[in-house]
Amino acid sequence: MIELSNLAAVLRAHAVKAEENDRLSTEAVEALRENGLFALRTPGDGRAGIAAVARLLTEAGRACPSSAWVAGTCATAKTLVANAVGGAEAFADPDVLFCGSGIPGGRGEPVAGGVRLTGRWPNVSGCEDAVWAVLGVMVDGVFSFVLVPTADLVVEPTWRMAGMRGTGSHTLVADDVLVPQERTAPAHPFAPNDRILFAMTALGPVVGAAQGALDAVTAMFASDRKPFMTSYTRMGESPGARHWLAEAAHLVQRAETAMLTAAEEADERELSAEDLPRLYRTLAGAGKDCRDAVDLMLDLHGTSGFDTANVLQRFWRDVAVGSRHPHLNSYLAVENLGTALAG
Repeated sequence: MIELSNLAAVLRAHAVKAEENDRLSTEAVEALRENGLFALRTPGDGRAGIAAVARLLTEAGRACPSSAWVAGTCATAKTLVANAVGGAEAFADPDVLFCGSGIPGGRGEPVAGGVRLTGRWPNVSGCEDAVWAVLGVMVDGVFSFVLVPTADLVVEPTWRMAGMRGTGSHTLVADDVLVPQERTAPAHPFAPNDRILFAMTALGPVVGAAQGALDAVTAMFASDRKPFMTSYTRMGESPGARHWLAEAAHLVQRAETAMLTAAEEADERELSAEDLPRLYRTLAGAGKDCRDAVDLMLDLHGTSGFDTANVLQRFWRDVAVGSRHPHLNSYLAVENLGTALAG
């Protein structure tokens, strides 16, 4: 049972701590686990659909985008393991946190019973708290995936980003780690529906962050704050301010609607490869809408919105970083859609 209001309260209370420590707080990790966000894509009858994942990550991101990002990474990793590796042992506890990287950052040397793994994988979100890691690796020239307990790996602290700081996306290092054969498998092309899910796990936290920023700005309109150097006594008295607030809210709503429409389409039918350029363009556009909306909100708020004690600047930085994830790359989405349309 996911109690979103209780979960959001915990995540919101510990968001600053996550930023300061470059990782989620123990309390946030436990709240995500207890409320089922780490179990979203665990194989079984309760496996969440793509739209459900998008909605839950959005709600979590509204309180703490870094927390939602780690939960989304877990959903991606569990989907990948279930479809490519197997991992029955790892799924024994459905609420265990997974992390991973699809970059072939290492090599696997075949040995009796498995492979010897050596390599480095950067930008692995949630790796300090995860129990399992699924990692891309080259084995005899074949791109493969391995499933490894994070206890067998070393975390190298390399995550120094302006936004999504609480994700703790450090580098995982393997030095001659033995991986049993049953936890190693050649990679196969991802199904179109899975590829849309992977994009949703990046977009959901971004849309949630934009909603969190909108909450903060809307609260400002309900306060006694006024536009500086004007005769207005409240922000809401300014027609220009009301117009920009409406524009920002419209962009955030448009981003959420586009995201959920694409997610519901992926839940309703098996997508084809021809569907992907269109849907990727939609999702990239939603990420751009979130960036544009938060820029409008900062214009409304003024320079005090960049005070490090102001929640708005954190949402701004998280949206700026998260919306530029490769899954949401705007220029490639346009390029690929144009190529598809031109035949």
